[in-house]
Amino acid sequence: MLNKGEYSFSTCWNIKRHTVGREMIEEIKELGFQNVELNYNVTEELLATIEPMIERAEIGISSVHNVFPFINDKDYDTDSVLLGYDDEVKRKRSVELLIRSMEYAVRYGAKAVVVHPGEVPFAYNIDSELKKLYRDYGKDSPEYQKLWNEMLDQRERMSAHYSRRIQDSLEEVSNHAAMRGWNVAIGIETRARCYQMPTLLEAKTICDNLKGSPVSLWYDIGHAMMMDRMGLYDNLQDLQEVKRYIYGVHIHETLELSDHYCPYVHSKDLHFFDHFLEVINLAQVKVYELKAVCQPDEIHESHNLITHKIAALTQRVN
Repeated sequence: MLNKGEYSFSTCWNIKRHTVGREMIEEIKELGFQNVELNYNVTEELLATIEPMIERAEIGISSVHNVFPFINDKDYDTDSVLLGYDDEVKRKRSVELLIRSMEYAVRYGAKAVVVHPGEVPFAYNIDSELKKLYRDYGKDSPEYQKLWNEMLDQRERMSAHYSRRIQDSLEEVSNHAAMRGWNVAIGIETRARCYQMPTLLEAKTICDNLKGSPVSLWYDIGHAMMMDRMGLYDNLQDLQEVKRYIYGVHIHETLELSDHYCPYVHSKDLHFFDHFLEVINLAQVKVYELKAVCQPDEIHESHNLITHKIAALTQRVN
């Protein structure tokens, strides 16, 4: 199978199909990937058979996704306030869990930890309600616009506060990493729900305020496409502002407001995803983050399109 070189592949694709870690990794290796991102659902039980593979250099670990390994606690999952908690006990615990993820990253020789840093809390999942209205009535409908403006008002009133909490937490983690001499990037990821943080420009502010730290932007292409469609920010415009802050990318495409599809292949649009080729090429870590419905032949076709287009792009530049 064609060697996918520096490109990595997230275990989110096949983790639900496996109870033995080694078998999960072998299936990814059969696609031609020499590197994987261990996602946040990877348990210690799965790691029992993955760690020997890492030690024998049968697989490289590009990145791990906080909270890692998996912990069954909704207060600290990927859709929580996490590093932004006002409750100091919870915030400190979130800091400890990110440090633990970094310890694993260092042990496995990974370049980065991907982190969902937090959100502006709402009493219910307003994003889910908005997506339903988007699908049922459209973005320009009075129903969508009314709830969207309510969400935006609360988000804008509270985002600076939660940004500061997140920033303080990231500073603590960065200081700990410096003390330990760790050389691992902390990638704060663009999110898939409109009340979650950071937006691209929120990430820029956090990175600017933590200059010199390992904190950088992890650009999730599909999530940013969805937030653009919903109206949270102008993805292509803001991307020009933040591209120099990007350390890693999650590569996938969206169909409307559904994500983790193979770029070009599932959308049947052979041009729009070209907007993201430059940042994929520049990123230190390039990870496909695809859903289980993506078939091996579709993954290969998508990868071939991306790599051939990037090769043509770099040739033109040179």
